[in-house]
Amino acid sequence: MSGGAEEFFIGSIDQGTTSTRFIIYDRHAKPVASHQVEFTQFYPEAGWVEHDPMEILQSVRECMGKALYKATAAGHNVDAGLRAIGLTNQRETTVVWSRSTGLPLYNAIVWMDARTSGICHRLVSQLSGGRDHFVPSCGLPISTYFSALKLLWLIENVDAVEVAVRSGDAMFGTIDTWMIWNLTGGCGGVDLHEKPMLGLHVTDCSNASRTMLMNLQTREWDATILETLGIPLNILPKIISNSETIGVIANGWPLAGIPIAGCLGDQHAAMLGQRCRKGQAKSTYGTGAFILLNTGEEIVKSSHGLLTTVAYKLGPEAPTNYALEGSIAIAGAAVQWLRDGLGIIQTAAEIEEMAKLVETSGGIYFVPAFNGLFAPWWRDDARGVCVGITRFTNKGHIARAVLESMCFQVNDVLSSMHKDAGDGGEVKTEGEFLLRVDGGATVNNLLMQIQADLLGSPVVRPADIETTALGAAYAAGLAIGVWTEEQIFTSGHEEKTTIFRPKLAEEERKKRTESWHKAVSRTFDLADL
Repeated sequence: MSGGAEEFFIGSIDQGTTSTRFIIYDRHAKPVASHQVEFTQFYPEAGWVEHDPMEILQSVRECMGKALYKATAAGHNVDAGLRAIGLTNQRETTVVWSRSTGLPLYNAIVWMDARTSGICHRLVSQLSGGRDHFVPSCGLPISTYFSALKLLWLIENVDAVEVAVRSGDAMFGTIDTWMIWNLTGGCGGVDLHEKPMLGLHVTDCSNASRTMLMNLQTREWDATILETLGIPLNILPKIISNSETIGVIANGWPLAGIPIAGCLGDQHAAMLGQRCRKGQAKSTYGTGAFILLNTGEEIVKSSHGLLTTVAYKLGPEAPTNYALEGSIAIAGAAVQWLRDGLGIIQTAAEIEEMAKLVETSGGIYFVPAFNGLFAPWWRDDARGVCVGITRFTNKGHIARAVLESMCFQVNDVLSSMHKDAGDGGEVKTEGEFLLRVDGGATVNNLLMQIQADLLGSPVVRPADIETTALGAAYAAGLAIGVWTEEQIFTSGHEEKTTIFRPKLAEEERKKRTESWHKAVSRTFDLADL
């Protein structure tokens, strides 16, 4: 990709569930330097997951500084050539902070946290539409997954939040909003000329579409939903597009004075990074797994347990692309659990070698419903099971079953997607549906082969698997005019992709999928054990 002959760079903050990274890209959208920092996961009770918002900011600061240092040490004049930064973030994770002090009023409640199940059950029983009461407006069922329920929990259970909401001192945001507010000055920053700067309270339409509070058609906060839930409009950020100049970085941060010009939730950024146009789908394998199918400018309602969401809107005047999404709570997190919880492996990378010790999973099916099941089941009463254990079972079988669990879950979502979108809703290449894949776990070749085998269609892995950060960089570069939309969507096809083709017989595939569904059914109604 070229944007003229002069040297320039675009930075990208990728704030994920377990780590933050900052990547600097050159004008060909190739990474020249990056830095990554893991941060603390807090589990105060079973099913609860929290992050410290201040630690997240510190990780952003460290990653920016160290990536900048590495790029300069490698001979790149990033100080002179950096034009803009984009950012992308773990979605649905919820922060409420004080407008006057700038400090969080409680830890961030993470997207996979299940503490709001009681609020969900209360709303489902009270509202006429039950679990799908808000779906016509926001595309999302009532679930522990979404930010609105986490915000309600904070208002109902944390005195400081309730008082701040009542007095007008509270500010609500997902992690993108928290980062932008702080990067642009917070409650009292200054610019490079020592002029006062106040933080910008904004979110982008992809993150907003995951709160359960945004109307998909208007892309504004939905007054009826706010009234039903009792959430005041004045604590919510302004909704903007994914690609526009938002503001500049305040003094005191690395890269002060540089514009922030792109913002997308991580899965939407990965869609853009994978250049998914209408009818194309991608699956990102991270802590969870997320499969999105771009449905173009059409809002497609799901009748098979999927979510309707914004894909991306590449500029204030650009058309909005929508998507069907299936979210899987536990994918790579199951591998982390084998490492940290059971000590079966020492590093995440070891799982591939361990799983290769056996030809099959030996009749073992592992369903990682640690905090319930998301799409397409939506069962918050589900808990993890491992079935089919015999004296023959060894740790290789368990390791392989964990890898297979990711692939079976992705299959369930794609099967639902196919039913919702219909034959015309998916683009096929030479008669085959291609699944684009990205995310850290895709370095595992065995996982990718299992995915192709269980899916029965090819899996395509790009040369650069960090497409989430790349998507945010694309959005920022597009906003400031260093790249055009045509360059982004048509470039890079000559890059080296790896294609995994299915080798499993159709009969065997069907049999194993049926066994998997039997195992899934065993996870239901176990929350009260």
